[in-house]
Amino acid sequence: MQKPYIPLYCQFRANGREDIRRTIEACMEKCHRYNLLSPLQREERDALLREIAGKVGKDVTVTPPFWCDYGYNLTFGDSFYSNHNLVIGDGAPVTFGSHVFVAPNCSFATAEHSIDPELRREGYEIAKPIVVEDNVWIGTGTTVLAGVRIGKNSVIGAGSVVTRDIPANVVAYGVPCRVIRPITEKDRDAYPIFGE
Repeated sequence: MQKPYIPLYCQFRANGREDIRRTIEACMEKCHRYNLLSPLQREERDALLREIAGKVGKDVTVTPPFWCDYGYNLTFGDSFYSNHNLVIGDGAPVTFGSHVFVAPNCSFATAEHSIDPELRREGYEIAKPIVVEDNVWIGTGTTVLAGVRIGKNSVIGAGSVVTRDIPANVVAYGVPCRVIRPITEKDRDAYPIFGE
């Protein structure tokens, strides 16, 4: 199936676009099949995820249920893990680096709809990419909005709404999400390592 043309960083009209509707329905069908697979059907899940997403690294786990709109805009780096109920509105590219952890009930939304009610009713929207760099941990119930970049090694606390870029090597949380503090050597000592 040919990918519909959706310009990034500019408005486009989604309503009434047969090419967009057909593409989303085809992706929904694949996600539905993915979600019906047994947790023990790892090889089948991996193969279908590679059919859904644009790029999938090594040792990637996306725990069902999982939903996305287009699929081909998704990149999962190596050793990516997401827990249940990952939802990605991927009208623009959504890129996850390697060693990223995503807790349950998280969503990533690249679309923004017009504030003006007439334009919104007519279906105009914009899509902006999301980037999650390497070694990021995203806490339960977090929402990441259009155009956001989360820097490497950072931790996003549970329940956050990430509306702007988060730099590398920080702990950030809240609504809206904001940097609370840097990650330091003390964090290594504060976490119990069992067996030591």
